[in-house]
Amino acid sequence: MFIYTKQYGLGPEEEDSFVRCVSVLGNVADQLYYPCEHIAWAADANILCVDSARWWTLSTAFWGLSLLLGIARSLWLVLTLRRRLRSPVVAFTSRLPRSKRRAMEAQVRSEVLAVLSNLADLANAVHWLPRGVLWAGRSPPWLVGLLGTVSSLLSVYQAVQASGGEAAATP
Repeated sequence: MFIYTKQYGLGPEEEDSFVRCVSVLGNVADQLYYPCEHIAWAADANILCVDSARWWTLSTAFWGLSLLLGIARSLWLVLTLRRRLRSPVVAFTSRLPRSKRRAMEAQVRSEVLAVLSNLADLANAVHWLPRGVLWAGRSPPWLVGLLGTVSSLLSVYQAVQASGGEAAATP
């Protein structure tokens, strides 16, 4: 994760400033999540003498923030891509090449799946926050498991689609 964040940096290659900003903030939230989670784990394992509950709460909050930023990014991309696909200028002057149109439609589908996966994870993240925060601690175990399973299946599906798309593009 750190290598990805380092390579992305401030997103100089990203055209859209909103996507760049949300992606950088998401990377910061991800990078802050991991040390908090490790400190909480070390406290639970009696390696560190600190209150693990505070660190679990902080790590879960960073996880939720990362998910919210990911949802915002994906929704923005869906809206932007759909706007481009339905643009009267594109439809009237010159139609997009079929391959580019298909690639944009595939990206829209991928971003929608990312939103659904992040929403399932966000519901679980809120569940693991301290009681009194939204619906924290109120989800039955079967729902927590179902949301985790849905998120995982969507992520696996996206990974298969991405690898299939790369294999199909290779001559």
